Amino acid sequence: MPPKLDPSVLNILYVRVNGGEVPGGAVLAPKCGPLGLAPKKVGDDIAAATKEWAGLKVTVKLSVLNRKADIEIVPSASALLIKSLKEPPRDRKKVKNIKHTGNMTLDDVYAVARKMRTKSMARKFQGTVKEILGTANSLGCTIDGQAPTAIQAKIDSGEIVTPEA
Repeated sequence: MPPKLDPSVLNILYVRVNGGEVPGGAVLAPKCGPLGLAPKKVGDDIAAATKEWAGLKVTVKLSVLNRKADIEIVPSASALLIKSLKEPPRDRKKVKNIKHTGNMTLDDVYAVARKMRTKSMARKFQGTVKEILGTANSLGCTIDGQAPTAIQAKIDSGEIVTPEA
């Protein structure tokens, strides 16, 4: 039998959940049980914390210290882009294979890139913007009425100058 975990040590768990929904006990129990947390209570806390991300898959960071879980949402680039499209929340059980055909401004892309800058591997902010434009291309949305690949080409040619973060 493995040794008991020290409750005074900070443990960090990452769980990928649907926003606004309580994750199943079978998902949380193997992760929360050894730390002395009740999966049902953690699930309710996650559902309350992800209420504004309803219908989107987000990663939740659980920081567990002294059998208390602090919940922090770690959004992905695609979740931030879909949220900035201001689409109505969808029921994941009824609506499948959704196409995100909305339009957003270049300022929205800059805002998402600023949030994702810490996770980006690009050296400059321009590279992070291009990463976000690639994600927007895979979602199928447009930026200022143009394809994201066209905006990337304009950034490469110097036609569009990105701000310095």
